[in-house]
Amino acid sequence: MKNVFQSRMIAWSTVLLITCGAALLTDRWIGGGAFPSDTPAAGWKLPFGSHATAVREDGSVNPLLLKPTSSNGRTVVEAPAWPDTGPYGRMDGSSTGLTAGARPVSAAVRAEEPIAPPAPPSLPVKPVEKPAPKPLSARIVEYHLNAELNAEGKLITGTSSLTWKNPGALPVQELYFHLYPNAFSSKKSTFMKESGGKLRSDESKAGSFGGMEIASMKLEDGTDLASRISYVQPDDDNKDDKTLIKVTLPKPVMPGEKTTLNTAFTVQLPAVFARMGYAGDFVMAGQWFPKIAVYEPAGTRGRTEEGWNLHQYHGNSEFYANFGIYDVKIKVPSVYTVAATGFPTKPAVDDGTTKTYAFYADDVHDFAWSASPNFVYYEEPYATQHLPGVKIKLYLDPKHEHLKARYMTAAKKALARYSEWYGSYPYSTLSVVVPPADGNGAGGMEYPTLVTAWGAAEEDPSLELERVVVHEIGHQFFYGMVASNEFEEAWLDEGFTSYAEDRLMEAEYGVRSNLLVESSYITDPDALMKNSWSYHGHSQYAENVYTRAKLVLKAIERQVGQEKMNRLMKSYFQRWKFKHPSTGDFQKVVEESTGSSWKEFFDQYIYNGQMVDYAVTGIQTRKVTENGQTLYENAVQIRRLGGTHPGVPIRFHFTDGTQLDKTWEGTDSEVIMKLNYTSPLKWVAIDPQHTIVLENKRINSFMKTEVDPKVSVRWNLGVTKLLETVFGLLAW
Repeated sequence: MKNVFQSRMIAWSTVLLITCGAALLTDRWIGGGAFPSDTPAAGWKLPFGSHATAVREDGSVNPLLLKPTSSNGRTVVEAPAWPDTGPYGRMDGSSTGLTAGARPVSAAVRAEEPIAPPAPPSLPVKPVEKPAPKPLSARIVEYHLNAELNAEGKLITGTSSLTWKNPGALPVQELYFHLYPNAFSSKKSTFMKESGGKLRSDESKAGSFGGMEIASMKLEDGTDLASRISYVQPDDDNKDDKTLIKVTLPKPVMPGEKTTLNTAFTVQLPAVFARMGYAGDFVMAGQWFPKIAVYEPAGTRGRTEEGWNLHQYHGNSEFYANFGIYDVKIKVPSVYTVAATGFPTKPAVDDGTTKTYAFYADDVHDFAWSASPNFVYYEEPYATQHLPGVKIKLYLDPKHEHLKARYMTAAKKALARYSEWYGSYPYSTLSVVVPPADGNGAGGMEYPTLVTAWGAAEEDPSLELERVVVHEIGHQFFYGMVASNEFEEAWLDEGFTSYAEDRLMEAEYGVRSNLLVESSYITDPDALMKNSWSYHGHSQYAENVYTRAKLVLKAIERQVGQEKMNRLMKSYFQRWKFKHPSTGDFQKVVEESTGSSWKEFFDQYIYNGQMVDYAVTGIQTRKVTENGQTLYENAVQIRRLGGTHPGVPIRFHFTDGTQLDKTWEGTDSEVIMKLNYTSPLKWVAIDPQHTIVLENKRINSFMKTEVDPKVSVRWNLGVTKLLETVFGLLAW
């Protein structure tokens, strides 16, 4: 699901301006004096050699004596070239977030948006909407669903015939089903308590509740299971939460065998604020049927023993299910149009009062549908060298009918690029639903072969329109086909999709995310491999599984190079499509692709919540005489306060204009570097071109040698208090 800070962006922009201004003023006025009084770490090293050359501002070369204070003999290689531009554009912090030649995006002045090229032209194609010739997945489940919408009562009456195959090696006598609509049945459900009745900026309406009731549940032979149903709350023991049930069978399902359950149910839709519900006569039916949980055989996602993966519906969590077949009939009032997962098996049947649609989908792990009497429908076939053929279907709110070309182009670009980069989109259809403005709670969400855009609030929206569409289509790959567990490892879903989204927006729309700014958002880092509801609040959840997760992938890319990263990501997708991978499975792909261990990296940044933080903590300069020559002994103390980075660029600038770039290996907790030279050191900057993606506290990465102590104290206190006040106002 696409997470956007929305109304917070203005506030964040204000913070950014204040912070950058403060940082610049700090860099201008605040220098460093002596080292901190505490004792240096016992293991500090001085990894500089004895001699080097430096370049003055006028271009002349000057000898520079680097005097080690340790005799360990280790040296540091020269830093790589410091290009003004590169594969990531300017690396000096001046990036606008746009590739060369593109202009900044302005919400107020649309004319300043980059002019994007059209989508790759389509090859001749006529997509065939029919079942796959052979299974692409294990097909653990087979659903035959019927739904009838009472539009006035906002009620869905349904039946489900589910056939489930035991994929394990042991008999199974208890089945578990998710009843997701019960998250909206009261304010006491786990979802409502954790979310506060809010998702993003959309809030639940007072007095509007929803829920699911099981009218009957029977085995294929007619055995009634009603008395064998009980609600369970494995995560928090909240007895008021009814989003998960246990069904005890009369006899176990043996390994490899199947059982069929026939269920009748009703769903009362709430006013939509969190994925499912209604807005006026618009309906979004997501997670609308009793959905069997995932039974994981030993070896799945690192399990040592087979068993059910059981979780309630939480404020932060999304979903996890097995692949299978869906055969679905949906009855709505005749004036309604239905968008759904899969493809129609026959034309809709209209009796003058109601219209019945029939859909089919295979090798998917969910089925969603949306209905409205106001949809404006368009479709186009599309195919490329890497995309065999798909029918793209738009279900537009009338307010955005004039934007149909933008939606269609975004969908084409996303399908074409992702199919080229990762692997072909195998389905014959993709539906894009645009909710009405007051239905934005259903927007920005992914389901197999169906995605929702933001609600149609603006007449002339910014490129956020395209960004949301390409993000949700990215989920067709990382979630749709590579079906990770969104309860427990959401970063494999959201982080990977955010990474792919950024790559596409740069390639197709000329917009590059400003990683320097985004890393500064990371104020509360935490482990990525963590239950979604274990983060303390939606803010920390979003900060980590979307932004920090993407930055972690960018950090891997920076280390291995773009070409190898492309191969790595494609290998991961190809190996794990139509399966359920874990973080450990991704780590294996990284290590196999690079031929090296990534244990330290994963331990720091994925299994734990570290960020990179290198700080200049002290500078001392004193005049010395050596062999009759007057020199300045410049000693610089640098500390590692966070995770490690392989090769830390450091720039030393002297009062005569000489500049020296060096690279420190950055593994020790502290280093003191002594540089003897004919001029005093003026300032030191760590990573001045901002190449370290995971560095989020750059305010301590720069220090001047000399400064008026009164000015230093005044600015230190002023900046600190200013930032404390602003961030306090933004607490969320």
